Amino acid sequence: MSEIRKKTELLAPARDLETGIAAINAGADAVYIGAASFGARHAASNNLGDIKKLVDYAHKFNVKIHVTINTILTDEELNKAKELIDKLYKMGVDAIIVQDMGLINLAIENKLPPIVLHASTQCNNRELSKVKFFEKTGISRVILARELSLEQIKEICANTNIEIETFVHGALCVSYSGQCYLSYANGGRSANRGECAQPCRKKYSLIDDEGNIIAKDKHLLSLKDFNASNYLEELVKCGVKSFKIEGRLKDKNYVKNVVSFYRQKLDEISEKTSSGKIFSDFEPDVNKSFNRGFTSYFLKNRENCFNFFTPKMLGEKLGKVISSGSGWFELDNKVNINSQDGLSFFVGDELSGCLVNKFQENKRVFINKKLRIPQGTVIYRNLDFQYEKILSSSKITRKLGVTFEYRNGCLKAVDEDFMSVETEIPFKEKAKNPEKMKETFISQLAKTGESCFYVKEIKINGEVPFMPVSEINRLRRDILNTLIDKRLYFYKPEIQPPLHYEKYVKNTADYHENISNREAENFYKRCGCKVLERAVECGNSFSDKELMRTKHCLKYAFNMCKSSKNLFLVDEKGKKYSLRFDCKNCEMIVTT
Repeated sequence: MSEIRKKTELLAPARDLETGIAAINAGADAVYIGAASFGARHAASNNLGDIKKLVDYAHKFNVKIHVTINTILTDEELNKAKELIDKLYKMGVDAIIVQDMGLINLAIENKLPPIVLHASTQCNNRELSKVKFFEKTGISRVILARELSLEQIKEICANTNIEIETFVHGALCVSYSGQCYLSYANGGRSANRGECAQPCRKKYSLIDDEGNIIAKDKHLLSLKDFNASNYLEELVKCGVKSFKIEGRLKDKNYVKNVVSFYRQKLDEISEKTSSGKIFSDFEPDVNKSFNRGFTSYFLKNRENCFNFFTPKMLGEKLGKVISSGSGWFELDNKVNINSQDGLSFFVGDELSGCLVNKFQENKRVFINKKLRIPQGTVIYRNLDFQYEKILSSSKITRKLGVTFEYRNGCLKAVDEDFMSVETEIPFKEKAKNPEKMKETFISQLAKTGESCFYVKEIKINGEVPFMPVSEINRLRRDILNTLIDKRLYFYKPEIQPPLHYEKYVKNTADYHENISNREAENFYKRCGCKVLERAVECGNSFSDKELMRTKHCLKYAFNMCKSSKNLFLVDEKGKKYSLRFDCKNCEMIVTT
């Protein structure tokens, strides 16, 4: 007896309608997208009209749409967010991803529609106790912190019944999500308000308390990108429900490629939660889409998760320069390079780049800059022009399987989810050549064209009346449109069960809880938690506060774990930050 495979959800990002449709066509079971406001990626907002179009397209395939309202909110914004959620609920959005407890408080008081609520990773979900708290309140899903190990994820899944979502691919925040105040402290752009200026990608120097320079002008807080593709089966066995790809700022080609890659991986070990078959015309390769180098972070063993030299895409290694002149070079490795490929290489500690003008005789590379690249320089390709061209022109589609059956003057269409519609065919005229008519009838039904269906089987029982080809085509279009309408009519988003107050995991709440409105304050109080102070975004002083807490430790990176020296970060403007180390938990804290 074959093992019953678990159903898992592949959750893809969408910066806009076009990217969302591409994600669905590539195999996403769910898509998360930002609305016009209150999303943690301020630059990836969308109007309600486009979200409605995406919802309607997604629901044809039983794909879910999640909308991010995962910033902290002022009292005035909370009312506007409530109005927005009302509209999203009415248009059929499946879930809202939230950070602000004020929204959960409104839901408890029945001031929100019964739309499913997911606790964002911005809620700092890195301990079993926090996940169990959300489970007890009735929240439908918790999105875990990226820093957790397989053992920690397994423990959480084994001791809770709530749906668990984990990130599996994309950019990593160096700080625990929801706990980074560095951008706001530096320039007033709050990560908790969707306006992060990404100071973690800037250059810093590391010095000790005696002024010794340990590292100068390096990207000391910049991490590689997450890639958990080798651990999907273990995560499925742990009990993870949803596998999330980061990237609401990424373009359509990126989403096509990465979603296709993970779709293929997950199909080998689990069943998808959505419907339809993916018809792809390219081989996905995540190494060819933007990445800063890959890390599995802390999933299994602590590894080199940082890249101090550049926060940009380095690309795939092509080889070393063995000879060069002004505007050309030759490599020690035979590789296929194309015109318009983007190349990268280091000049000292600085990353430089160029485009390929011509590749001659599989040997000499001519570039668009009149410079001489030194012998021994390692050349990388950070833009595979031909591959991007393939992605851009790709006609990857998603279609629902349908079976046609003709019997007793009636044509019935049944899709892969056993939804069916039928229509009568008036017997106006007998075909002069019944066999030929049957062949024509079958061949025309099979031409589903640009519809959302592909034909799995056509069954003809009895004699088919004479019908012009145009009439058969109209019949096929009408019955398939009716089937899609029926699918959309009967698609019903899940309902959020009633929420209630539960004892919070802490007795007191300080700025770490990011409380910025009265409803959130009331939530904590009713959960038995005394509110000591509101969020730093409410104007509180940064004195003696953590600007960032991270599992990325510079002591560890520079093999200084046993050193008792005090360490400091200095940015390019000379601003100095103190570093503290929680060695028991292997965490680094950045303070003023």
